[in-house]
Amino acid sequence: MIQQDTIKLLRECDAGVKMGTASIDDVLSRVKHHALLDILCKSKREHEILQEEITKRLHEYGDEGKSPNPIAKGMSWVKTNAMLAADCNDATIASLMTDGCNMGVKSLNRYLNQYEAAEEYAKDIAKRLINLEEQLAIDIRDYL
Repeated sequence: MIQQDTIKLLRECDAGVKMGTASIDDVLSRVKHHALLDILCKSKREHEILQEEITKRLHEYGDEGKSPNPIAKGMSWVKTNAMLAADCNDATIASLMTDGCNMGVKSLNRYLNQYEAAEEYAKDIAKRLINLEEQLAIDIRDYL
């Protein structure tokens, strides 16, 4: 049970960090304020560092990880592009990113509760990803 919960929690973190990185990539080329661009680039680097750790841990279990849900990823892409087509500015980008961060935090907390038998290091990774998402939402508030 512990190993199964650990793998399942790590897989959800894997999907979440990939979704976060992809979402940042979707908006980077449209950011106008240099400071917002710096915040997003820093967060993307932090996501990538966490991604490496998750991948390493999953490989220890012989697991290839998990991609984000294609429907969720597609809907996110459509929403992002539709909103930016209508009003491409940093406030829209900050709003989209904040919504994404909030959804990620909600999902990851649900998985932490669902896979409570997971190893502590896996829970720590999930908590760090939650904190990363929460911090990004705080850091971009000035652009809303």
